[in-house]
Amino acid sequence: MKGNPVKAAVVEGPNRLVVRDIPEPKPGEYQALCELLYGATCSGTDSHIIEGSFPWIPPYPTVLGHESVGRVVELGPKVRYLKKGDLIARVNTPAVPGYSVTWGGFAELGTATDFRAAQEDGLPASVWGGYRVQRPLPPGTDPAAATMFITWRETLSYSNRIGYGPGKSVLVIGSGGNALAYIAHAANAGPGPSEVEGCALRVMIGSATREAAARKAGATHFFDYRAAGVKEAAGKLCPDGFDIAIDAVGKAGLGDLGLALLRRGGTIGIYGIDDYGKCTLNPDAARGSFTVYRDYLDEAEAHDQVIALYQAGKLEPSVWLDLANPFPLDRIADAFEALRARRVVKALVRLSAQ
Repeated sequence: MKGNPVKAAVVEGPNRLVVRDIPEPKPGEYQALCELLYGATCSGTDSHIIEGSFPWIPPYPTVLGHESVGRVVELGPKVRYLKKGDLIARVNTPAVPGYSVTWGGFAELGTATDFRAAQEDGLPASVWGGYRVQRPLPPGTDPAAATMFITWRETLSYSNRIGYGPGKSVLVIGSGGNALAYIAHAANAGPGPSEVEGCALRVMIGSATREAAARKAGATHFFDYRAAGVKEAAGKLCPDGFDIAIDAVGKAGLGDLGLALLRRGGTIGIYGIDDYGKCTLNPDAARGSFTVYRDYLDEAEAHDQVIALYQAGKLEPSVWLDLANPFPLDRIADAFEALRARRVVKALVRLSAQ
């Protein structure tokens, strides 16, 4: 592999996604070189980057992707907690001459940082803190299925922090990959994967095409967002209002729908970014006082919990992914077209020949 260019999915400008040869990444002394195996598309972040509407796009051309899994093939001299053959979630190619990265997960090669070794050796958190998500996965983990760990970890951290728990009533607005994850976590909310109690009411308002997936993820009720009287119908399920409402789309106006269905003293969170910076909440839409959740998440803190839930069969990748039919990297544009056409919840992309 050494010294050869590697293929990567590159956004050259708004709505210009291509596959290009880029320089091979060079791992640092605390880094491992990884063969990237699979990546999954994100209908939020990736799609907005391609469209040019993501709020934090670095200079073009930029290497796309943040939900990738790689296998360690080479170790830097100071790596101690990673070993050859380890599967690592959130592997990415670093910026290389001529290319920035928006995480850079859609490439043939990438790097993983041994953040524990760097921390132990006294390096500042600015060097290793952002790599706490790059953790080895249990032996025998399916690398295609493991692309879901990123979505699951992000949304589980958010779910825990917003207050999921047994007996709670949860409303999720949206039916994309993140929204389905919020339903799954509500179904799994409890003392542990072997003693799951779940949130008492798990309601999704989303696209009718996603009802079967929502039910499989654990929704107790589903409403088509286009249906007449959807707010009233959802309200009848929970006359006193929902404990928690999450807008997983981030469209202007959806927050007020959540507020109208929230109980007095309930908590609302806006997770989606479709109208980032333009979403407002009208207090007059609410039944009374409410809390807006703004502490966001820490993906790394949910790693062990996601592993346990996955191993217990409580998180099922097939709700989100067609594991048997990945798109090859050179057809990644087709993967995003399938996403736009809503033929898939998330598209799986095979990044190397393996």
